[in-house]
Amino acid sequence: MPPSNRLTALLQALLVTVLWSTSWVLIKIGLRNDLPALSFAGMRYGMAFLFLLPAVLASPRERAILKSLTRQDWLTLALLGVVIYTFAQSAQFISLAYLPSATVSLLLNLSPAVVGMMSVFWWHERASKMQWFGIALSLGGTLLYFLPIVEGGLALAGIVAALVALTTNSASTLMGRRINLQSHLSPLTITFVSMGIGSGLMLLSGGLLYGFGNPSLSDWGIIAWMALVNTAFAYTLWNQTQRTLSPVESSIILNLMMPLIAFLAWVFLGETLSVKEIGGLLLVGAGVLIVQGYKV
Repeated sequence: MPPSNRLTALLQALLVTVLWSTSWVLIKIGLRNDLPALSFAGMRYGMAFLFLLPAVLASPRERAILKSLTRQDWLTLALLGVVIYTFAQSAQFISLAYLPSATVSLLLNLSPAVVGMMSVFWWHERASKMQWFGIALSLGGTLLYFLPIVEGGLALAGIVAALVALTTNSASTLMGRRINLQSHLSPLTITFVSMGIGSGLMLLSGGLLYGFGNPSLSDWGIIAWMALVNTAFAYTLWNQTQRTLSPVESSIILNLMMPLIAFLAWVFLGETLSVKEIGGLLLVGAGVLIVQGYKV
């Protein structure tokens, strides 16, 4: 693989990570405005699906790919949509409604280790010893940053939701990588079909269980921005990077969301960083560099 292609994929993955990190701040704002978590998630991804619709219909290539999808392709993409959107993203929104961002971020940053263990059994794509060291260093930085977590009355529902998000996010990393290696499927088609199915289930379940709240104009602005930029654009770009990066590499890049979320919280929410927290950020960064330096 040409080094330039790999560098492009890494830079694209980093851009997506930055965009997804901003979503945490926006999600918290929406939840504070009393938007139901599951319905909020469904509106975001449902609107993103609608944004993708014109691009798919306007492209002869994408229309041809859709027409050529086999029953197995539809089942595979439907499963991906259920895992990555209906379960993982719904669980993340729900966990943020009950738990502090720091707690949710800490749990989700265990994903590289979970992906590494899953890949051993599912895909036989083992990480090198140095990559495991980088993962451990990154996780150690995460623990240094957040522990001790002193929170009273953490809701059991939030903890369960965060663990569901962790497991399904990790599984979707492996699933997405395998699906994106299939040459007859384009990144846009993968995103469009899986998101349409996953968001449809989210909207249906959220609407039936909780309703849709009363979104204000600013709430609709948040939903529209996350749908167009942080979802329709970012997920398509992420699927493109999956053709080049390994599951462990993708997961460790996503681990950068932890320090990015902390930085954005400092800038936009006025949260400060202690010396211990800065040390944790440095360890996470070092872990990421080690993993990228030692390819699978």
